[in-house]
Amino acid sequence: MSQNRTPHQEKIIRNYYENRDVIGLQKASEAVTDLYLSEGKKRATIWKRLASHLEKIGVSESQIEALREADDPAAVAKLLEKYSG
Repeated sequence: MSQNRTPHQEKIIRNYYENRDVIGLQKASEAVTDLYLSEGKKRATIWKRLASHLEKIGVSESQIEALREADDPAAVAKLLEKYSG
């Protein structure tokens, strides 16, 4: 499949995977902002997206589940501070 890609496309893909954790951290931060502003079904959807981003930066599933049960955006924001430093 890679023979169908140009060298430029290969570089883009390689850079994405090299920076996956940084991208996940940024997306998780954006999701926390959305979490502060949402409620109901939308909030559940945001938690699902946020869980995916947290996995990408290396947060354990049990910790993600505990955060989801607490439903506290401030706790998630505090956790993200540890990963951004």
